[in-house]
Amino acid sequence: MTNNKTKSISPIRPGFGGRSAHMMGMMPANIKNSKGTMKRLWHYLKRQKWQLTFVLLLVLIATILNLIGPYLIGEAIDTINVGKGQVNFQKLITIIAVMITTYTLSALMTWFQIYVMVGVAQNTVWELRTDLFAKIQTLSLRFFDSRSHGDLMSRLTNDIENINNTLSQSTTQLFSSIVTVIGALGMMLYLSPLLTVLSLVVIPLGMLLTTKITRYTRKYFGLQQKELGKLNGFIEEIISGQKVVKAFCREENSINKFIENNTRLKNAGIRAQIFSGVIMPMMNVINNLSFALVASAGGWMAVKGIITVGIIAAFLNYSRQFARPINDIANQFNMLQSALAGAERVFEVMDEVPEFQDDEENTELKNTVGDVVFKNVSFGYKKDVPVLKNINITARVGQTIALVGPTGAGKTTIVNLLSRFYDIDSGAILVDGKDIRTLKKDNLRKSLGIVLQDTYLFSDTVRENIRYGRLNATDAEVEEAATVANAEAFISRLPDGYDTVLAEDGGNLSQGQRQLLAIARAILSDPSILILDEATSSIDTRTEMHIQKAMFSLMQGRTSFVIAHRLNTIHNADQILVINEGELIEKGTHQQLLAAKGFYYNLSNSQLKRA
Repeated sequence: MTNNKTKSISPIRPGFGGRSAHMMGMMPANIKNSKGTMKRLWHYLKRQKWQLTFVLLLVLIATILNLIGPYLIGEAIDTINVGKGQVNFQKLITIIAVMITTYTLSALMTWFQIYVMVGVAQNTVWELRTDLFAKIQTLSLRFFDSRSHGDLMSRLTNDIENINNTLSQSTTQLFSSIVTVIGALGMMLYLSPLLTVLSLVVIPLGMLLTTKITRYTRKYFGLQQKELGKLNGFIEEIISGQKVVKAFCREENSINKFIENNTRLKNAGIRAQIFSGVIMPMMNVINNLSFALVASAGGWMAVKGIITVGIIAAFLNYSRQFARPINDIANQFNMLQSALAGAERVFEVMDEVPEFQDDEENTELKNTVGDVVFKNVSFGYKKDVPVLKNINITARVGQTIALVGPTGAGKTTIVNLLSRFYDIDSGAILVDGKDIRTLKKDNLRKSLGIVLQDTYLFSDTVRENIRYGRLNATDAEVEEAATVANAEAFISRLPDGYDTVLAEDGGNLSQGQRQLLAIARAILSDPSILILDEATSSIDTRTEMHIQKAMFSLMQGRTSFVIAHRLNTIHNADQILVINEGELIEKGTHQQLLAAKGFYYNLSNSQLKRA
């Protein structure tokens, strides 16, 4: 089957691709369920519980080693007897040696825990990114019709990378901060319960202010992620439609719209960073007040002989160690809000209802013949807005069925339903006498060959783009299909022939050449049912004659549905169906419809006059 991509710069047609710019950035501005999102992230993290346990053990060891340091500093100070002018050098040297060993081991443990945690984070986001991409492959065309491609790419890249940064940088720091707070508090109580109480007086104030500020950071980090997705969507749209932009001299208009989107992202980012940036200075002020209070009280107690100078020095170091992790936790909480905003955008896509799934009782078509019947089929892309109304079509093996009518009449919708890109609202579609809803969808689609007006080619070689129609095809079969499609001539003139690497969407080929490759791709797939949506519309008249011969040969023995605007291409169709406003208003051969002098007759005459 052939894929395509409708450029979003032009009006979209539901079905074979397309997207709507006004649907970009579907996420709300704030995180709706922080606890639920964290629980789902933990579901991914716990798959590496042994690595996480090892990281936690390393954090515990490194933190304990760090907590020993201030105590040793106090002991070193107390080796000096100021009153007698004596220093216990033996004890001092021993303490210094222990301190060097302690801090060296702590640094090694810290480096090792970071090394392990980076691996955990990368493995986690690898699984998350893989699951998201796999989920996207299961979603229906209806989903893609209402989403910006750029926004989806932002969720796959920016949002997941945001999660990765938070996991790799913040998780170990959060563990370390919690252990340090507990350990430092324990040592402070051991050294001086009274000074500990004084140092804790200001903690409730800091927690209260942090809680209030993070309400705003959560909101604005979510808004920042949303605006980033919208900007990515706009950029992808404009770059894809660059030829149209230049053709209509809309560069200035595009720049202005970009500036609008970029400004909204900037403003959201400023708000998020301002509120998150306030926390650290605010906590520093509170901690400095606590430090001054403890130093004053400790000095008075030392003068009174209640505690030693070494204990004061150790206590002040522990109070710093106690305060710094609280600051870090507040800062990590801000980073966590940003990661949760991205994670919720990722999980929003994962929660989308996938394309219909095959039931266990669904069967496969074997040796497909190609009989197709539409029985009283009605359908609408939106409820209560019908696009097709009570359509009845019978196509027998080897017949060519042409669908004609004005733009938007429902022609493409008919083949969308036959391909089961959408499910009908009422009626039934039968292939070889079986309702397609009872068939395995992959099996059904493999029996179809689709050539679209807007061809999509991948950034790969010419050979692999043709082979996309049947991945196990040999090189000889690929080249034979290209010859039948009349593509051999231009392929041989390419720099590397069949091994020429194409630009994205075949940008280094003409539209006609891309169309020839799409036809070759369909020929290679060897389908029982052909769908040709204006397959030769982008090809010059001379080439079209060769293509028509190739297509005529291809259609022998196959049921073919041809969507045509140029009526001269379907004069030999076995049956022409005239669709208007979702209804089948006329059917017959070319001569029969001309003789009836109805809608088709007027349509044919209008084309002759324009010619």
